[in-house]
Order: sequence, then C-alpha cells, then structure tokens
Amino acid sequence: MSTIEAPEDIADIQVIDIRSGDRSTAFEHRVVPVSQTTKAIKALEKGGPGVQLTDDAILRIAYSAVEPELLVDLRPELRRVETGWLTVINYRAYTLMLSPAVENDRLLDEVHYAADPSTVARQQVLSMPTAHRTNAALVYTDPMDALLEAVDRASMKVRVQNNQEVGRRIVERTLTAVPVAFLNPGRHPDGDLGLVDGNSRWGSCTAQVRAPSGLIGAAKDKERLPLLPSHLMSLPLTERRTLVREVIKKAYRDIQDASGTSRAARAKRDQAAALLNAMTVPVEVVVGYTDDDPSMGMQRFPAAVRSLLMRMNVGVREFAKASKNGVTAEETVTALFNAGELGDNAQAVKDVLLGRVDITDPMKALGLSALRDLRFAFIAQQLTRKERRLSTIMATKLDKRSLQLAGRGGLVTELGLRSYSTSLGEGVKQPVRTALESGCLWQDLVEHEWTVENIDDDQAVENLLQRASNGDIPAKLLLGMLAMVNLVTSGNLLAPGGSAEQIVDYTVARTGIGMVVKAVLDKEEGPQVLADAIKRIRGGLRPRWWIDGELVEQDGWKGRDFNAHLRLAARHGFTEEDGLGGLSGTAREEKALTDFQTSLTVAADRLTDLIELRKENGTTDELSWEAVEASVRQIRLMDRALIRMSEQEPLG
Repeated sequence: MSTIEAPEDIADIQVIDIRSGDRSTAFEHRVVPVSQTTKAIKALEKGGPGVQLTDDAILRIAYSAVEPELLVDLRPELRRVETGWLTVINYRAYTLMLSPAVENDRLLDEVHYAADPSTVARQQVLSMPTAHRTNAALVYTDPMDALLEAVDRASMKVRVQNNQEVGRRIVERTLTAVPVAFLNPGRHPDGDLGLVDGNSRWGSCTAQVRAPSGLIGAAKDKERLPLLPSHLMSLPLTERRTLVREVIKKAYRDIQDASGTSRAARAKRDQAAALLNAMTVPVEVVVGYTDDDPSMGMQRFPAAVRSLLMRMNVGVREFAKASKNGVTAEETVTALFNAGELGDNAQAVKDVLLGRVDITDPMKALGLSALRDLRFAFIAQQLTRKERRLSTIMATKLDKRSLQLAGRGGLVTELGLRSYSTSLGEGVKQPVRTALESGCLWQDLVEHEWTVENIDDDQAVENLLQRASNGDIPAKLLLGMLAMVNLVTSGNLLAPGGSAEQIVDYTVARTGIGMVVKAVLDKEEGPQVLADAIKRIRGGLRPRWWIDGELVEQDGWKGRDFNAHLRLAARHGFTEEDGLGGLSGTAREEKALTDFQTSLTVAADRLTDLIELRKENGTTDELSWEAVEASVRQIRLMDRALIRMSEQEPLG
C-alpha cells in the first residue's frame, strides 16, 4: 500500500461505526459466517410483489450484505421509469462484493466502435446487454475476456479522471447495482452484481487494495498490483467473501501493529482505518421490473435500468456533453426500436444507428455499402424524419417539451462519430466533434422528405450531382450531407472562428457548418464543388477550389484554407468581387453594415410576402416550431448582437 503522510495538525483517522456514523475505537467490522445469511437467502427466495431474482443474484445479495439479518424484514421500494416500475432494495454492502459497470457510460465518447473499419476486434466496444427472459438481470453476450478487459479499462480510467477522497468518512452516497449474467463465462462465475451508478466511488474505495497474490503470483505485498475488477470477478462467490474477510482482518492487524506515536506509525494506522471505512458502501439493488405493457415482459428491462443513469448522483463530476449525448442517443434508438418506429427492417436499422457491431451486413440489408459517410448520412436522415411519434420519443429522451434541431444534432454527432472512433486520432477527433456540435443539421433536412441512396462510387456522385442541379431537393440534401461529413472529418470544414477572415482578408459566414453547407448548396457553383470534394476526399486527395469557371488544385492549401474559402463563398458566392482587397478596415465595416441592413430589408420583404400569401390562401394554421425554429433563433441572436454594439436607444 502507498503511505499516507499524516501531518501533525490533522487528527488521526478513526474507523467509523456504520450503524451510527460515530468515530469509535470500540467498533469493529466483522464479516459474519455464511451460516448467518441463511434467513436472508430464504427471505429473498420468497420474494414478494415485483421481486424477480435469479438464484445467483439472491446469493450475491445475501453474501454482500454487511448485516444480512436486516434483509429479512426489508421492504422493496418502487422507482418510476419511462416504461414501467423498477423494484429496488437498499442496504449496506461490502465494496468488494460489487463490481463496477462492465462498460462505463461516462466513457461512451472515448471507446472504439465496430462501425469504424479501423477498429480491430480486441478494441471494440461491447454489445449492449440484453434482458433475462424472466428475471431482473442484464445479460452480457460477449466473451468473458472482452468483458473483463473492458471493465478493467473503465475502472482504471475513472480512478484517474474522477478520483474521490474516501476513507476519512464512510461512503454515504448510495451506489446503484443490478444483477448481471454472463452468457459465455468460460472459467469464470456466470453472474455478478454490477454497478449502474457509482463507478468512481467504487474505484476510489478499492484503489488502495492489492490484488490477491494467488491470482498474480507475486510473493511480497509491496510487489502486488492494485486490485482490478477482473481479479474479483474471477473469484467464486465464497472465495470473494473470504477475500473481504482477509482484507479487513489485515487492516485491523496493521492498526494494532502500528501502536507508536511516530509519523510512520500514524500514517500506517490512518491508511488501515481509511481502508476499513471504504470497505462498505450503501447500495440500491434493482431486484425487479414491471412493464407498463404486460405483453413486453422483461424485454425493456435494460432500457429501464439505463434510463436511471442520467438522473443518478453525478454531482461530483458531471457527464461531459458528448457522453450525455451518447447515452441519450442509445436510449432514443432503443426506445424507437421498442416502439416499432424503425421500419420493416428494424434490427438492421438499429445496428447501423448504434454502430456497436460490424455494420457491413446491416448496411447491405438496407441496400447500402458500408461507407462511413453513408452511415453518417443515414443516421441524420433517420433522426430528422418529420414524424410525430419519433419527435415525441426524442423530445422525451432529451427531457424537452418540444424537439429542437440542436437536440437532434447532438445525437446525430455522437452516433455518426462512431464510424470514426479509431481512425481519427485524439488530436483530430475533438476539433471534428467541435465542428459538428456547432450545428451539423440545417432546417431543410427536417422540412423535406429525403432518403439515403447507395452513393458509393464516383459515377454515383456524378448522377446525384446532376439530379441536385436539376432541382431535386432530396438529392441536394443527400449531396450536402455527404459533402459535410467528408469535409469535416478531413479537416476542411471547421467550427466558426476568426482565423478564416484573416486568411481570405474579408468577411465570411461564421455560422455552424450545416448552415455553411446549405448556403453553398444554394450557390450556382456550390453543388459541383461539394460533389468534387466527396470524390476526392474519399480517394485520399485534397479537395479542389472553383476558380474562373473550373475546379483547380491548390498547392499549399491546408484544411483551414479550404474552410475559409468555403465560408467566404457561403456568404458572398464564388465570383470574386472587384476592389474589396483595397478597402480600409473602416470602409469594410461600413460596407458590412450596409450589406447587413440591405439583407434585412430583403428578409422583411420576404416575410411580408409570406404574410400576404397566407391571407390570400385563408391560412390560419400556425407554423410548426420545427419549421421556424432556426429562423427565430437566428433573429434573436442577431437582435442581441446588434444591440450590444449599438448606442442605447434614445428616450422619447
């Protein structure tokens, strides 16, 4: 164990009585004999309303309890989730009798997905757990070695990323666990109690415990490795409980042996006392599930358990935005699948959207090649469908009264990036995510029906371009989406920033990438530039630029150069204006204000036209929020920005 230096002015750490919370030298942890769990086991076997436990889960709950006799009269409680009711029990458990989540949802934005062809099998994210046929248990189908590697990796990462101070006090914030079963356990136990919430607390509690020497072959305590979840999950249940007893007994021996007043003795006692205080945790275990639709049985149990996650105790370190979007995206796809909203080929659609399995066959079933940009476009198309039931489910998962474009964009971004989870290096992935989060969708994607076609070679791109140029709106939207994905992931379309204007020495469109693509699509030369970019980036080449009526390679251009010129074209078109480079800074500001005010006049005229048309047609129905959201948000942003740079309005 590492040594805790105990400063002279800090009181010694005392072992805390788990029943009263008092610091007391008289209190002593005692792991009761297995014989004293018999009554608890019988009580759990009798169950009760809403309790559905496997035989393995019953034993694990009884063996994990610090005071198993309290389980005899324990009354289950209900927790409401979107699809039904979870039944739970609360008690204090030995920390080492629990295991952290097989895969930590806090890390969903960092793991590698099978949808990325660069991901090798040993790196792949795990399959989502399925439901036990009759009982409250999550069933994992992956090989046990892959599960153990994933749980160890997640555990080590949260110890670094979200380390918490434990030991001076006992853990008081409840952890949440659920019985899990392993379909392919091999030589390992076929069940466990896995955490849904509390991985960081578990990791901090166990960081000072060394792995059992028999498992790793180390002879001396100081040479033994820190305890990992795989060490515990490899032990039969009774041996795991024996390990708990030995760890506790050794901690008490350390306290007794370090009886002096020296700094070293105090540090050793503090170390042991802190370890004892971290050896128990309050836990809420899910023991049953009742679906609102009885015909569903336990099918929606995994989704019900997962729906707890975003409402859990994450106050110590909030989920990152990307992680939240990743969890919400998976919840949304699962809910759409369960509600029958993914069409006739629902399983293939679900597999493509989630990206957790090799998507070659699912994409083929949908008539598509397994190209990463095609999958990204398919995700965007599926999550922008203008269907009431789909919108309601997505809004519910996002905890919003109404669905906004930005909400859809977050889900599309996280699911789409799973095709690039390995191939984009860490230094590149964040700028790509930042660009996509700036606004990867534009209103037309929601307003118009469009589908994803198998645009998998240069000729298919040319055919798509021809149709888009002839006014085919669905073709135009697909062309724009494929171009956006390729430009962003290759670093040629970046999040809005001031450097673009410095590169082109003139004003540029400083909107999200989706609005840039929309604006370029509306220029005469735009679709051709975007189609050429798709072909060249797919072929590993740099995109070309439009000069004097043709596409020309630009030697020395980097991604930021293409980004700046594309944003310039989005705002001013592809034809170079005369004399702009010679204007002074002040003159450019004056011209920019004039251009802005002129554009407002045009916009006001178009709004008047719309109002008059509605009067002529006798239209009284209100416009849907989806139809006007982007415009209203833009007007509000413009209003605030203009007021900030203007004098105060005169009174009177």
